Amino acid sequence: MDPDLQRRAAAVRLLLLDADGVMTDGVVFSIPGQPGTLFETKGFHSQDGIALQWLVQQGVQTGLISGRISQAAEIRARHLGMAYLYQGRLDKLAVLEEIVARSGLALANIAYAGDDFADVPIMRRVGLAFAPANARAEVKKVAHYVTAAPGGCGAVREMVEILMQAGGTWAEILKNYEVD
Repeated sequence: MDPDLQRRAAAVRLLLLDADGVMTDGVVFSIPGQPGTLFETKGFHSQDGIALQWLVQQGVQTGLISGRISQAAEIRARHLGMAYLYQGRLDKLAVLEEIVARSGLALANIAYAGDDFADVPIMRRVGLAFAPANARAEVKKVAHYVTAAPGGCGAVREMVEILMQAGGTWAEILKNYEVD
């Protein structure tokens, strides 16, 4: 692992994620309901989910910041034990400031993953900025690390593995699952 990435990742105590395009592939399904209504849902990758659970078990908090409001994202965040959930907030920098105040963490102890322009202000301030492979080119330029996997297809898993390797807890996960 690159020494700068190793140093940044080892300091992380909170991983914040954008929803659409990071936790999902960005596709939103609108399913017709009663006349004139739509039910919205999205898909989440199971390997991302288990990785986030491992991270929480290791004492690293997680959270979701999304400009959209989604019941599916809210339920997913709750199932994954996320400490922070902010939806319908386009000013993500203001959300970051709220989280810093609530958590007491320094920006150097926070990682953030985003894929679009609204994510850049946060990415410029946190200790470690991730972008999934499907992020906008301008966003990738700001990231400290761009995943090989696109959002919703294992990108979060890749981020968590980096954090756990840097934190010295990845070997424990492999041992627990009897993986060489």
